[in-house]
Amino acid sequence: MSDAPPSSSTTGPSDEEIAALDAHWRAANYLAVGQIYLMANPLLTRPLAPEDIKPRLLGHWGTSPGLNLVYTHVNRIIRSRGTSALCVWGPGHGGPAVLANSWLEGSYSQTYPDVSRDAAGMGLLFKQFSFPGGVPSHVAPETPGSIHEGGELGYSLAHAYGAALDHPDLLVTCVIGDGEAETGPLAGSWHANKFLDPVHDGAVLPVLHLNGYKIANPTVLARLPEEELDALLRGYGHEPLYVAGDDPLTVHRAMAAAMDRAVDRIQELQEAARTGGDTGRPHWPMIVLRTPKGWTGPDQVDGLPVEGTWRAHQVPLPGVRDNPEHLRQLERWMRSYRPDELFDAEGYPSAEVLACVPEGTARLGATPYANGGLLLRDLPVPPLEAHAVRVDSPGTTLHEPTKVLGGLLEAVMTATADRRDFRVVGPDETASNRLDALYEATGKAWQAGTLPTDEHLARDGRVMEILSEHLCQGWLEGYLLTGRHGLFSCYEAFAHIVDSMVNQHIKWLRTSRRLPWRRPIASLNYLLTSHVWRQDHNGFSHQDPGFVDHILNKSPEVVRVYLPPDANTLLSVADHALRSRDYVNVIVAGKQPGFDWLTLDQARAHCARGAGVWEWAGTEDGSREPDVVLACAGDVPTLETLAAAGLLRQHLPELAVRVVNVVDMARLMPHGEHPHGMPDSEYDALFTRDKPVIFAYHGYPWLIHRLAYRRTGHAQLHVRGYKEEGTTTTPFDMVVRNDLDRYRLVMDVVDRVPGLGVRAVAVRQAMADTRTRHHEWIRAHGTDLPEVADWTWQGQ
Repeated sequence: MSDAPPSSSTTGPSDEEIAALDAHWRAANYLAVGQIYLMANPLLTRPLAPEDIKPRLLGHWGTSPGLNLVYTHVNRIIRSRGTSALCVWGPGHGGPAVLANSWLEGSYSQTYPDVSRDAAGMGLLFKQFSFPGGVPSHVAPETPGSIHEGGELGYSLAHAYGAALDHPDLLVTCVIGDGEAETGPLAGSWHANKFLDPVHDGAVLPVLHLNGYKIANPTVLARLPEEELDALLRGYGHEPLYVAGDDPLTVHRAMAAAMDRAVDRIQELQEAARTGGDTGRPHWPMIVLRTPKGWTGPDQVDGLPVEGTWRAHQVPLPGVRDNPEHLRQLERWMRSYRPDELFDAEGYPSAEVLACVPEGTARLGATPYANGGLLLRDLPVPPLEAHAVRVDSPGTTLHEPTKVLGGLLEAVMTATADRRDFRVVGPDETASNRLDALYEATGKAWQAGTLPTDEHLARDGRVMEILSEHLCQGWLEGYLLTGRHGLFSCYEAFAHIVDSMVNQHIKWLRTSRRLPWRRPIASLNYLLTSHVWRQDHNGFSHQDPGFVDHILNKSPEVVRVYLPPDANTLLSVADHALRSRDYVNVIVAGKQPGFDWLTLDQARAHCARGAGVWEWAGTEDGSREPDVVLACAGDVPTLETLAAAGLLRQHLPELAVRVVNVVDMARLMPHGEHPHGMPDSEYDALFTRDKPVIFAYHGYPWLIHRLAYRRTGHAQLHVRGYKEEGTTTTPFDMVVRNDLDRYRLVMDVVDRVPGLGVRAVAVRQAMADTRTRHHEWIRAHGTDLPEVADWTWQGQ
């Protein structure tokens, strides 16, 4: 918050100021209606005609007057107090409102000079809305000042808190639609106020907008008795302020008073914490705004009530182009805002309309907080040499890869202690996922009560844990979109909870990449651990490696999936991901002790290639093509593949075996389908054109087939992976159950290499017998076979 003196919250704005606020609000309403309906005649210089009306009417009117009201009054706060502000528009389908306000303040024309702030530009503003070649009906990346897409129903409050973290001078106003308030992610987000540090973070001002209806039904919170609603919001830890009515001037006065009181209270709480040493958890203010759905729109249409009902949700007058009465009603509606008072003959907003509008980057549509790349600084990632593990010989020493990574993350957290622009989020799993070295640099953010038995809790902590993947995701997205860096650590199976959230973020990044004014932001980085192959203790419910399938369905220029096989490759991949921009990076790595295969230099080279031959693991001599390719992706599949290679070296030494490890999953795709994809010539050189490829994959096997289905040798590709066979069992039994074990892989080689089946029948039988012996052993002893548990790489 700014140190500028506050305006009086006792006398409130004068009649003249209220009139100016109303003028701005009416202008925004006029522009919102025009965007939904008009493709010509923007200033109504002549009577409306059918040809002025768009052939397809799209958009959401019902929420727009409420959004316009909030925008107008946040403008007043910025202008009168010098506040740095950002708005998150939860009812983001009300795109006409946010676009209207951006155009009024001039930030839209500054961003898109062809849409000038005059009659011609107003005409373009109207026509382009929900029109081919134009802009979406939702608030979107194309909308100046936005960090929240209109389709992200339920995520607004989480995004707002993420934006406020480590921005101590920022006020984030978050409008929450009462339909959105019914979603699980939003319900969980009310608890974010227990994590906001009044010293180092900014403030979030939630505005719960109760207009009563969703698309076809009433909303739950709007129908609660006021005392019950008040008890609910106070129970969440807020001090609610109420604004209600349908008379515009009365509502303007009440809204101005509520905004003044809220901002005064926020400043009091921050001052008490920052200079007064108050360590209590603040009860932050919020506003409950109750106005009619479709306020100031048609009262009735065709004899049916519209304003204040669900019928106002989208397009209140649907037949304007063909129904003369609807056309006349639209014109009366638009003229009710008195546009001749709001715009001059050239279409420029009047001085009264602009009286509350801030200037420069203080405008909501021009704030750098909504274009985070403008604020982003390179992350100080230390040299990897200080954290890499020593590997004298592959497959003879073991480390916990994520524990090694934890040391690197701790160093990053330490290096950003003063900057405070790096956070790690996760659902109660930081220590479980072996990242607890972070606590050497920071604690876990926590503003609620503490007990002597608690560990690592800190009011200024930058590790954030809450058992809501939705809230973790929303926090991190808001944090990244406003110019900072971070990592989301999660159990692999439960990353699916945020499938739709990451989908929206990917779409946001894809669109942003096509907007030259949007600066690149830090990538959204996932670390998925406690993965499918080591969920033998938690059982079937925790075994799901399918998040990578979901990610690889998305925009190729945005998504990246990495499966590092050991600690040093994890360091190399993480170093790349943390430095990258405008990607969603998914890293899947184990937390249990795993073999070290590559030195740091080897790991860097291997990760740069994304896929490559491990010559030391195979038996080909270069004089001819291999007889078979053993390919692998993922730490446990890599172990099983190398164990299978060792068995082949022992039992079939004459067989020419090539071992290929894949770190970057997109390398399997054709180059024309993904920037990281291999050209056919490179793929054929690596995997051969016609030799059998036995591919041991971390996840669902059909993903590999989908990625490689166009390749010449696809008919010779045989994939083993997770096939929904799981339970509480031993680690090795998990791979046996899914036919991913070393013995099964050797059997596949015998079955697939032409002519080998007859010659190696005894080898195949020995492998099958060992699998049978495994089943008997684990049921008798509860542990894996000694030759499995004690295995190390014995290759030359």
